[in-house]
Amino acid sequence: MGRLKFPKRYLIVILTFISTCVCYVERVGFSIAYTVAADAAGVNQSSKGTILSTFYYGYACSQVPGGWAAQKLGGRRVLLLSFVLWSLTCALFPLDPNHVRLIVMARLLVGVAQGFIFPSIHTVLAQWVPPHERSRSVSLTTSGMYLGAAAGMLVLPSLVKYRGPQSVFFAEATLGAMWSLLWLKYASDPPRAEYPKATASGFGESLLPMRGSQKVKVENGGNSVKTSKIPWKRIFISLPVWAIVVNNFTFHYALYVLMNWLPTYFELGLNLSLQEMGSSKMLPYLNMFIFSNIGGVVADHLITKRIMSVTKTRKFLNTIGFIVASLALMALPTFRTSGGAVFCSSLALGFLALGRAGFAVNHMDVAPRYAGIVMGVSNTAGTLAGIVGVDLTGKLLEAAQIANSDLSGPESWRLVFFIPGLLCIFSSFVFLLFSTGERIFD
Repeated sequence: MGRLKFPKRYLIVILTFISTCVCYVERVGFSIAYTVAADAAGVNQSSKGTILSTFYYGYACSQVPGGWAAQKLGGRRVLLLSFVLWSLTCALFPLDPNHVRLIVMARLLVGVAQGFIFPSIHTVLAQWVPPHERSRSVSLTTSGMYLGAAAGMLVLPSLVKYRGPQSVFFAEATLGAMWSLLWLKYASDPPRAEYPKATASGFGESLLPMRGSQKVKVENGGNSVKTSKIPWKRIFISLPVWAIVVNNFTFHYALYVLMNWLPTYFELGLNLSLQEMGSSKMLPYLNMFIFSNIGGVVADHLITKRIMSVTKTRKFLNTIGFIVASLALMALPTFRTSGGAVFCSSLALGFLALGRAGFAVNHMDVAPRYAGIVMGVSNTAGTLAGIVGVDLTGKLLEAAQIANSDLSGPESWRLVFFIPGLLCIFSSFVFLLFSTGERIFD
């Protein structure tokens, strides 16, 4: 009967999946609730944009510290602390658009708290999940973001309508508290005593390809990792790490531009009503959820069946995902109907998510022991990409509106979607040239 027991690592993966889902419900929820409250209070669009972007400044600041904290204190503890902090902030946060300083402080605090989440998750998964299960585990975990975004956009507007904007924060705090209790009860550090072959970097690490210079160190001194210093210099000058960073930047540039400006493209570029579009506007995020998990399953299959090496698998999926996404992004302005635009944006976001089975899992390939730190570095770049991309897109559209008198023509949007499309092509070549599936940090 003991063999039929549900493996603990599966439970850990499921809990981390739920955590990313809840986090994105919170992010979408604030945008929905604040927009309604701000419009009712007569807040102008410029001020609204400043408030909405405040979260990302706090989020960017805590990525690398989050990786360091997860490395030193343990990802399990830091992840719980993050959830408790942002959930309490939501529960105590009064939504009053006239109190700008209070809103800014609250959003900065939530951003800082949530900045610890993904470095902590990568640290936890690197400890629990063996290499041949990592692709689908990371893909499932991160796909929670897209499912959370879709669920939030579908459900929360009705909650605002019937219960008011403040009810969204109580709902989010409740979800955060419920997850925290589940994590506190069921999560634990991996029982290494039961896996004598496991090194300090995680169970099953002996299955992961290593560069020759690393093998002897792991075999002779695998248990000394906790006392070693974090190789900050080597991390920051490593070309495989920079390949991950560049692709993370591009992924989030494209994602945040579409998340923030696709509704405007529907309404002003195509003269469509979001209300009349119904649930079809959620299809791009549902497509991301599906393709993210497909990428993880395919990657693990290719590696487990020895069809491709870890390195070739990462490069193959990253390249396919980003190249198809780039073509879809650059074709998007030519679609002038609701169905065509939804299809094209779904294709772009779906294949971007497929590409995560390449660059996003690669943190744990090259540095399983420092996965949280490398994730923190690359996710900082991703967060900055969101800030830069959303702001730059606004400026491009403002200039296009002045030049063309409105935003209904495809020429007004061409540069908006061409920039992330070209970045996808550039990033895929960087990953092909410099990435590796081998462990390079001992």
